[in-house]
Amino acid sequence: MNIEQKKEELNKLLGIEEKKERIKQIQVLMSMPDFWQDQNSAKNLSQEMADLGRIVSEFENAITDEDINKLEFQTLFSGPYDNNNAIIMFHSGAGGTEAQDWAEMLMRMIERFSDKKGFKWQVLDESKGEEAGIKSAMLKVDGYNAFGWLKSESGVHRLVRISPFDADKARHTSFALLEVIPETEKSKEIDIDEKELKIDFYRAGGHGGQNVNKVETAVRITHVPTGLVVNCQNERSQSQNKEQALKILKAKLYKLQLEQEAKERNELRGEFQSPEWGSQIRSYVLAPYKLVKDHRTDVESTNPDAVLDGDLDEFMIGYLKKYQISNVKLQNNN
Repeated sequence: MNIEQKKEELNKLLGIEEKKERIKQIQVLMSMPDFWQDQNSAKNLSQEMADLGRIVSEFENAITDEDINKLEFQTLFSGPYDNNNAIIMFHSGAGGTEAQDWAEMLMRMIERFSDKKGFKWQVLDESKGEEAGIKSAMLKVDGYNAFGWLKSESGVHRLVRISPFDADKARHTSFALLEVIPETEKSKEIDIDEKELKIDFYRAGGHGGQNVNKVETAVRITHVPTGLVVNCQNERSQSQNKEQALKILKAKLYKLQLEQEAKERNELRGEFQSPEWGSQIRSYVLAPYKLVKDHRTDVESTNPDAVLDGDLDEFMIGYLKKYQISNVKLQNNN
């Protein structure tokens, strides 16, 4: 297959025409006089147009095999929401301080990975452990293909190490659960009956600014029918936290809807896989030997320090290559 034939195939796989159309849509929005009134939305749309323009430009200027190889890599992000921002929820497992410390290590790992990719991240909620670590936390990562990269981290992560909290220096096994969902416009279509919500306000702690502990600005929303709970304390005002929490609740409800549809088709794959305790996706062994192994792809590393410092590309690419076909199928079915 020559370069022109490969480009013709990549034109379809990358959705180049769709990307061009989306660029035109954003340009129309940018020409509106009130475009910059919502600065966050304006910045996100501007960044989206820049990212789309880069891929279109790379496609149109591809003339060598090396150029084609770079474009073929982009086809790994073929899931319906791979280009979107990501929301990651961290939950420590049973085991008290050990598990809470492990959950915080994983959050730091994701933050460092995001830094390496040039993604912007923001802690939306955080519940600290009594001695160390976190009981739970929520992180928002903004960037093109953020969800495509990070969806591989959804599931149970297992740590084996000599405990720094054990005076006997015994070896401990800890677990933490990560949930990764895409931030998508489609979640706005989810209708929520206010009567089905239990809304609590409380004093925030940790992130959020100087006045964060003085008033009850933090919000906890419980969706009674499903039992889904979302906390948000990062914003300065109660109304802003409520708005952010509702947005994330809608994203979780949308993901739940997709999971149910996928189960009906018996095609539960990729980002729609629901992680469960006891079925770890990856193990990190720090003692008596050093090894990180992904149990879905068999990708391994003997340098766990680098992995925990955010060097996750090998694991994520291995996941993307394994699940690329099912992601394309899922996209075509939606």
